[in-house]
Amino acid sequence: MPLKQLSGLDASFLYLETPEMPMHVGAMYLLELPSGYRGRYVNDLRRHYAARMPATPALRRRLWWMPLNLANPAWIDAEPDLAYHVVEHKLPRRTRKEGAAPNARSLLEDMISTLHPQLLDRSRPLWRIHVIDGLPRSASGHKQVGVYSQVHHAAVDGQAAVALANVLFDLGPEPREIALRPSTRRKTFQIGMVEMLRGALSNEAGQVVRMARELPATLGTVARTARGSFSLKTLLGKGTGNVTLAPATPMNVTVGSTRAFASASVPLQELKALAKAHAATLNDMVLMLCAGALRSYLQQRTQLPRKSLVAAVPISLRQTGDVRSDNQASMSLISLGTHLADPAKRLAHILAASSAMKTTMGPMKSILPTDFPSIGIPWLMEAAASLYGKARMAERLPQVANVVISNVPGPQVPIYLAGARVRANCPTSIVVHGLALNITVQSFDAHMDFGLMADAAALPDVRALAAALDGAWDELRTLPVPATLPKVSRTRLPSRVSAPAPRQRAR
Repeated sequence: MPLKQLSGLDASFLYLETPEMPMHVGAMYLLELPSGYRGRYVNDLRRHYAARMPATPALRRRLWWMPLNLANPAWIDAEPDLAYHVVEHKLPRRTRKEGAAPNARSLLEDMISTLHPQLLDRSRPLWRIHVIDGLPRSASGHKQVGVYSQVHHAAVDGQAAVALANVLFDLGPEPREIALRPSTRRKTFQIGMVEMLRGALSNEAGQVVRMARELPATLGTVARTARGSFSLKTLLGKGTGNVTLAPATPMNVTVGSTRAFASASVPLQELKALAKAHAATLNDMVLMLCAGALRSYLQQRTQLPRKSLVAAVPISLRQTGDVRSDNQASMSLISLGTHLADPAKRLAHILAASSAMKTTMGPMKSILPTDFPSIGIPWLMEAAASLYGKARMAERLPQVANVVISNVPGPQVPIYLAGARVRANCPTSIVVHGLALNITVQSFDAHMDFGLMADAAALPDVRALAAALDGAWDELRTLPVPATLPKVSRTRLPSRVSAPAPRQRAR
C-alpha cells in the first residue's frame, strides 16, 4: 500500500501541540430531544456514528509514526472504539436559586472550558464526542442534551469539518440512508522500517523537485506583493496600508493549560441585510461586530490601545467541491479599527482594510504551500514550540496580531443529529502563545453563532466579551445607512439566541 504522509501543514499541528496548546477544533451543540423522548442519547449517538462510519474516512484513521520521528507521519486505517470515542458526562443536579432556572448554554460553556484542554490520544483516531446530560429543559418543555466535538486540526480544517458534518447530520428527525461504497483497502497495515524510510524519502524528493520548479514564479509574486504592501510606515501603523505590527493587549501573552469558553448568536438574515445595505460582505460584518465588542471590553478595563487591534484571519485555499479531510488554508492580517470611537468610521476602516487584504492575498493564494519537505522538521518544530513557551517569548517579541477571527460557512437550515434538533452550533478552536483569544464564527440555521475560546488566565471573564457582542450588535443595527445605498428594514430580534421553542411536528 502506498505511503500517505501528512502534508507539512497538517503535520505542523501535531508538532506545535503541547499541554498548553491543544490543537483540536470542534463545536458546542445544544440539542433538543423529540417530545416524549426516553432513553440514553449517548447510545443513540453511538449507533448513529456506527452507521455513518463507512462514509467518514477522517474518523477511521490514526497516525503511523516514522522511525525516530524523522519525517511527517502517515495516516493508516483504524477501527474506532465508539465506547471510547463517544462518551457521556452527567451534570450534577442543581438547586434552583430564587426560582430562576439554570441556563443551558452557560452550563455547556462551563463543561467545555473543562474538557477542551484535554489532549486527544495519538494512539487512536484523533477525535472524540462528549455527550453532556443533565441540562434543564427548553422553554417548550423538551429535554435538552449537549454535545461537544473534538477533532484534531491535523485531520481537518474548518471547511473539511463542515464537509464531515454534512455526512453526520440530517435535515430531518429521521436519519437518511447514506450510499456507501465498500472499501477496497486492506484492514491491516504492515510495513517495515526500510520501506517506511524509502517511501518518506521518495515523497521528500518529489517535494524538493516541485518546489524548485515553482520557485521562480513564486519569488516573483512575493516580490511584487511585498513592494505594494510592506513598508516601515505601514508596519508601525503610520501608513495607509492594512499590514501593521499589533499593539500590546491582555491577549498577547504566553498561554497556560486552562481555558474559558463563551458563546453568542445574532440573527443571520438581518446580518445579511445589513451587509447588503452597507455594501459589505458577511465577513466584514463579523469583523465589525468583533471589533466593536473588543473595543468596548478593553475600554471598560482601561486596556484599549491607542493603535488599532489586528486580527489574524484564516484564508481558505480549497477549490470548490474539494471535500478532502485535510488542511488547505493560510493566514492573513486585517486591521480592526478599534482606535476609532465612531462606528461609521470604524466600518469604513474595516472595509478599506478588508479590500487591501484581498488585494494582497489574491495573487498569493495560488502560490501559498500546504505541503513542504519534512526531514528533520518534527524535531525542529517541537523544540521551537517548547522553547517559545518556556522562554515566554510572546511577552518579549513584537506581535503581528492580537486575536484570531475565523468565519466558517455552515448550514443555513435546521439540522438534526441522531433524531435531535440542533438549536445552537458554536465553534470551538485553538489559542496559542501570543494569541490567547480565538473567535470562530459559523452561520447556522437562522443565526450566526460565535464561539469565543480564551486562555483562562488571560481572559477569565470571556463571557463579558461575549456579552459585549450584544452592544456591538445594537451599534451596528443603528448605524445610519449611506444615502447612496438602499435602506434595510430593522426588525428587532434577540441578539443572544438560546434554544427557541420548536414548531410542533405532526404525530
